[in-house]
Amino acid sequence: MNTRRSFLKLLPAAFGACALAPSLLAQTGEKATESDPAAAALGYKQDATKTDPTKYPQYKAGSVCANCALYAGKPGDSSGPCMALANKVVDAKGWCMVYAKKP
Repeated sequence: MNTRRSFLKLLPAAFGACALAPSLLAQTGEKATESDPAAAALGYKQDATKTDPTKYPQYKAGSVCANCALYAGKPGDSSGPCMALANKVVDAKGWCMVYAKKP
């Protein structure tokens, strides 16, 4: 018979798995490409210098994924997961229109 007590005993394990899920995605995330529908909708470019400033006036030189608040890669990595693209791996030198400079 399932009781409230047995249910409460399972909660820590369930929350532990939920907390671990983002880090697992970050380690095994698939690579984002410019043709990926979600990336294309955000104007993602694998090389920020190839961003068209007339199409994306919010782009500023020096704005790259590596210094974006949504980029979860480690400093110095050539790529890392991006929260804007469901933790898909993006190039550190890339850019998209949801870029937000790290504080």
